[in-house]
Amino acid sequence: MSKKYAIGVDYGTQSGRAVLVDLANGQEIADHVTPYPHGVIDEELPVSGIKLEHDWALQHPDDYIEVLRKSVPAVLAASGVAADDVIGLGIDFTACTMLPVDADGTPLCLKPEWERNPHGWVKLWKHHAAQDEADRLNAIAAERGEKFLPRYGGKISSEWMIAKVWQILDEAPDVYEAADRFTEATDWVISQLTGQFETGEFVRNSCTAGYKAIWHKQEGYPSKEFFAALDPRLENLVETKLRGDIKPLGTKAGELTPAMAELTGLKAGTAIAVGNVDAHAAVPAVGVVDEGKLVMAMGTSICHMLLGTEEVEVEGMCGVVEDGIIPGYKGYEAGQSAVGDIFEWFVEEAVPAYVKEAAEKDGVGIHQWLTERASAYKPGESGLVALDWWNGNRSVLVDTNLTGVVVGYTLLTKPEEMYRALLEATAYGTRTIIDAFHNNGVPVHEVYACGGLPQKNRLLMQIYADVTNREIKIADSKQTPAVGAAMFGAVAAGSAKGGYDSVVDAAKAMARVREETFKPIPDNVAVYERLYQEYRTLHDYFGRGANDVMKRLKALKDEVSKE
Repeated sequence: MSKKYAIGVDYGTQSGRAVLVDLANGQEIADHVTPYPHGVIDEELPVSGIKLEHDWALQHPDDYIEVLRKSVPAVLAASGVAADDVIGLGIDFTACTMLPVDADGTPLCLKPEWERNPHGWVKLWKHHAAQDEADRLNAIAAERGEKFLPRYGGKISSEWMIAKVWQILDEAPDVYEAADRFTEATDWVISQLTGQFETGEFVRNSCTAGYKAIWHKQEGYPSKEFFAALDPRLENLVETKLRGDIKPLGTKAGELTPAMAELTGLKAGTAIAVGNVDAHAAVPAVGVVDEGKLVMAMGTSICHMLLGTEEVEVEGMCGVVEDGIIPGYKGYEAGQSAVGDIFEWFVEEAVPAYVKEAAEKDGVGIHQWLTERASAYKPGESGLVALDWWNGNRSVLVDTNLTGVVVGYTLLTKPEEMYRALLEATAYGTRTIIDAFHNNGVPVHEVYACGGLPQKNRLLMQIYADVTNREIKIADSKQTPAVGAAMFGAVAAGSAKGGYDSVVDAAKAMARVREETFKPIPDNVAVYERLYQEYRTLHDYFGRGANDVMKRLKALKDEVSKE
């Protein structure tokens, strides 16, 4: 029997990538990246040029199809693998990335009557303009004693489905009425691959439904009474615009349509798994299929994932969802909404010209130049400590109105010291999340890291090991979520076709981590413990209401900007 393969397609913030994976051993045979032609739409709408307000982040749905159009044929061509030997395809996506569609599954923004309305477009995960709705939702849920609230660390995020839907209703009720459904982008792409809108069998996945849309395996969505308390017009939201069967990860969503087979170069009838979230797909790809092991998917942001057997309350967690990561376990999620984004901001907006010139002269990138010099400093030597809230705080405070802080500047402070302080700040944020889990009965014994950052920055990973005082294992793959998505594609196909019957079986054969790990250095651990306590003092002072200066400044900025 010939070798069998699956394709994983990983949809990120700026681009999508396809990876062709050998099902026998998890080896990546070929990969291809397609940058989104429209990127992140955060200033003005395409074509019309209509300006967007602060905290908006949109995308163009055809960019997602462009990834299938370009990257899937590219990995087939590069590998020489026959389409007949690709038995399954899975995808993962940044989430909550949502869009309104009509009854045919057409995104409203692709229709002439809605293309000039920002609410007709895809709202990317980091669209934060629904914070007012999130605040009201949390206040009403707390007042009513809604039992779902503690499962999400006490707060529902503005990044998630219900707040974004409510914003559409508040600001563009005509768009709300025109939408036949609100769907996660991951479910929409799957629907396009499998022709679900033609058959009328629209499928949602348990991961995004659970983590992003307040769905529970036993209890379902919140009650009609709760939605009516938010706004009477939302009373029947679940039965109307959130309708669709919710299936566990690894379930076969359907088969590739002839039209999509022609577009991708794959064979019609290829098994397609239900959609997934990018970070969550990475968990089995590093071999984590049981409890006590925290997986960090590190990139522009970090998603922290952990498996448990009991459902307990943890401050600031993004959710606990049965079957949300690995079937049979309670999957816990937390996160930091800016990590790599902070380092990128510093390089693009705050580095002096001499650093750029020196890096260019040395023939290295600016990140590498700064990292090499930052590595020469001992923990604490810079005299700086920072809060990592450049894009708000996802966990444990769940507040997008918080902003960044650096304490300790002097006239002698160097760019590399600032850079190191920002690296350290993100590690403190992760330590805060680990402590919250560990102290609430969800043990964290091992830490795994995947994504672009662990592959590129050894200093960063050593800092994380020292700050958390835990050994960190690194994924062997550069495209870990895509490999995980391919695993779920193999599970959708099943063992009879050369795949697997469970993701646990797939992980045993396909997961890979590097032999080298990052171990805590005791002297560094001792210093970072002292620095972390300073971080926590600042964290609680600015984040828990003692001083709301960040929110006052942001409100003043908005007020002045509108004048």
